[in-house]
Amino acid sequence: MRRRPERLGSAVVSDAEKFTTARLAARSWRAGDLPLAMELWGDPAVTALIDARGQLTERQVEEKLRAEIDRERSEGVQYWALFDRKSGDFIGCGGLRRWVYTPEEANFELGFHLVKRCWGQGFATEAAQGALDYGWRELRLSKVYAGHHPDNRASRHILEKLGFTFLENAFYEPTGLLHPSYVCQRPELASPAEEP
Repeated sequence: MRRRPERLGSAVVSDAEKFTTARLAARSWRAGDLPLAMELWGDPAVTALIDARGQLTERQVEEKLRAEIDRERSEGVQYWALFDRKSGDFIGCGGLRRWVYTPEEANFELGFHLVKRCWGQGFATEAAQGALDYGWRELRLSKVYAGHHPDNRASRHILEKLGFTFLENAFYEPTGLLHPSYVCQRPELASPAEEP
């Protein structure tokens, strides 16, 4: 028997809401969210392009969940849990974390992972835009970085759509591959287009 996806009660969002979009609400991960984390990172279809280990065990998923919770405590950000505002269904995660490739600077990267049943519905673009807006508005970031698995054309398309420009290929330890990396400047800081 297939388990019904976890739902978000309205009180759950209001306490710890980080950002909302037209269809999504983001809140901080909690220790009791392991069933949600398993639905996401326990699915090999989801982790195929983000972790070379393939299907993650419950313990490995629990470690990822704990890392997100710890990240918010230490950095003030994480890939927050995402929910459909109308139905309350769990969608995945999206948000910000430190960009490790330039540790001497206070830079952040954008990321998002969706449960498979939500692929192809525009949620990834919406989540990415919501997290990016949070970074501009709440953290006053001047730029945000992002990267993706070299085979993930959907993520590349989303980043380009949001105004990210290619920077370089950077080694990403969890996959053992060079991932295309991008940067996006806060809109008011971006150079105006040159007039002909």
